[in-house]
Amino acid sequence: MIEFDDVSKSFWTGKQRKVILDRASFRVERGRSVGILAPNGTGKTTIINMMAGLEKPDEGEVRRTCRVSFPLGFMGGILPKNTATENARYIAQLYGLDPDYVEAFCRWLCDIQEYFDMPVGTYSQGMRARFAFALMLALEFDIYLIDEGMPSTTDAGFNKRAGSILRERLADATVVIVSHQPRTLERFATTAAVLRDGKLYQFDTLDEARRLYEYDA
Repeated sequence: MIEFDDVSKSFWTGKQRKVILDRASFRVERGRSVGILAPNGTGKTTIINMMAGLEKPDEGEVRRTCRVSFPLGFMGGILPKNTATENARYIAQLYGLDPDYVEAFCRWLCDIQEYFDMPVGTYSQGMRARFAFALMLALEFDIYLIDEGMPSTTDAGFNKRAGSILRERLADATVVIVSHQPRTLERFATTAAVLRDGKLYQFDTLDEARRLYEYDA
């Protein structure tokens, strides 16, 4: 479970204070995947980062009682000067997993041949996205965090392999996905929520959330 207890978060834009959450309380239960709808620029990524522990609230508390992934495509834990091999083995050790397995899994899924043994900083954007996604799938979490859906790698073969594995993972896991488009949530979410005026309004169905979201728009 992920629980937000009376959480507030805001930023100073240089001209005014932008409120992301205002004393918001809600929870994400294991087994109930949720899609969060919000327009661009309203704080979707900030909420996902707080769920992952990458950002702290200004006030209140965020509690995690299960294994929560880093956001899909997040590169913060990957060192550009190291090869994919070195990164995969290092991160496997951080999570207490078999480095040989994590390296082999990522090498197979990425399918970038000799580039896997070159510094990640030399990769194209698509290759970096493949490696970050492969790492997330190799680690196996209880709750997966996705910001605006799966990243495009421009590689149909990778997307097919990765999408198949993600569906297998989600059979026994939960997903939190944030987007400004209701259609993006349909593939993953069983419940939905709308971020509005610093509050998160939760609904049992995507249709209910869509009505509030489109009315507010």
